Parts: sequence; C-alpha cells; structure tokens
Amino acid sequence: MNKLSFHPYFITFIVSMFPVAELRGGLPLGVSLGANPFKAYVISVLGNTAPVLPLLFGLKYLSSKVKKSKFGRVFGAIEKRLDAKKQIIQKYGILGIILLVAIPLPFTGAWTGSFVSFFLSIPVKYSFPAIFTGILLAGIIVLFATIGFFNLGKIFSGM
Repeated sequence: MNKLSFHPYFITFIVSMFPVAELRGGLPLGVSLGANPFKAYVISVLGNTAPVLPLLFGLKYLSSKVKKSKFGRVFGAIEKRLDAKKQIIQKYGILGIILLVAIPLPFTGAWTGSFVSFFLSIPVKYSFPAIFTGILLAGIIVLFATIGFFNLGKIFSGM
C-alpha cells in the first residue's frame, strides 16, 4: 500500500467538516477521487459529525462573549438568517432538526442544525442525536445520488 492510498479518505474527511460543503461535497469528491463508496460514506459522516459537539458547546461560550462585544450585531444578523429554519423546528420539533440536516440542499446540514439548535436553546442531549441522524440520512441520499451519477456517466461514456 503506498502513501497516496489514504489521500482520498483524508480529503473526504476534511471537506466533510467544512460548512456549506459538509458531506454533500466530501462524499462525491471522495468517490470521484477513487475512494470506496461505502468507506467514503463512513468517513464523510465522521467528518461531518466532528464539528457538531464543539459547535453546540462552543456557541454558548462564544455567544456570551460576542454579545458583549462590537460583533454583537453580526450574531444578531446570523440569528435573523436562521429565522426561517427556526419555524421548521418549532413546527416539527426534533424531527424538524433531522429533516433540516438530512435534506441535502445548500445551507442545510449539520452546521445549520447546530446553529438552529443553539438559537432555540435545545439541549445537546436532544440536538446531537437529531443532527447525527440527519447526517446519516443525508449521507445515504448523497451516496445513492453519487453512485447513480457515476454509473449514469459510465453508461453515457460507453464503459
């Protein structure tokens, strides 16, 4: 096994940690780089989950510091942008967080789910399992879409 054999998995993990891309970007990227689709799924789920607990716990600390600073307005602006997402959660409860995280669209996912959970003061013992469940579901959706996309590409390219 050469040194580069871990490279697609490392990239999959790192990209899956970033906001916006999350596993929606990391999983297809890993598969396109030659990673085994199932392993890429597991690694992208782990990468997407990695920032969730630090976000859930860190936002409490950060908000108390930021609200007292000149950046308090920025925090308020973020809260306003998440207002539409809050309505989903208030209507559907924990299932709303799962759906918010699971639907693989831009500006949905674990980061948004963590922020919304924080702004709604949902305890970590409820929000983390809901976010993790959403990550697992989003990963399945993205995995099937990725596998289908690459197989469709093979059909059209004559492979």
